[in-house]
Amino acid sequence: MNKLSQGWNHLRGIEPLSLCDWPGMTSCVFFLGGCNLHCPTCHNFDMAWNMERLPLLSRDDMRSFLRNRAKWLDGVTITGGEPTTVPNLGEILHEIRKVSGLPIKMDSNGMLPEIIEDILQQGLADKFAIDVKGPYEKYPALTGQAVTAEAAQKNLGRIFELAEANPTAFYFRLTQVPIVADEDIETAKGYLPDGFDLTIQKYIPPRRDHAHADNEARRPVGDLVD
Repeated sequence: MNKLSQGWNHLRGIEPLSLCDWPGMTSCVFFLGGCNLHCPTCHNFDMAWNMERLPLLSRDDMRSFLRNRAKWLDGVTITGGEPTTVPNLGEILHEIRKVSGLPIKMDSNGMLPEIIEDILQQGLADKFAIDVKGPYEKYPALTGQAVTAEAAQKNLGRIFELAEANPTAFYFRLTQVPIVADEDIETAKGYLPDGFDLTIQKYIPPRRDHAHADNEARRPVGDLVD
């Protein structure tokens, strides 16, 4: 399997209309499988670590959906999983832009800043929503030991530099999971560059017995791409 087909193999879900994934915008949401973290509080763990359990959304289905629905949308949100881990991500974003003509927002954990920088420089996404999970010292626990405190500080530090240079292209959010206390939120807020706010999201415990059904509910492909 070549790199191109590997990338499209990660397209595993669609939300045809969202009013909350991109604040102030109506967007569709495409889900890309795979992730570089192992957060114990993950809501979309099948998408993150077991994408093969989810039906594949074909490239042609995506193109057909966008051609038919773009005029009703303000933008396209790309989420996961973790999009920056997907092979040939740039080609996928370019295809979405070419077919829809819409602005693109990408969600990311910020742990691969070089990918974010490349996408930004190529103009393949217009907005980046970066999850700041908590204080750097809690990153090992928050990510299932996937990221050290030092790596979190280095990677997010680079993201913050990009945000300072491109202030309209970034915003930051934090989900207050059980091990993140109020004082931890204040610490995380202090990491952000001047002029940026940290959006706090309420944590809702994942219900793993319903997770697969929830993923399936985000894939009403058949009646959307005709």
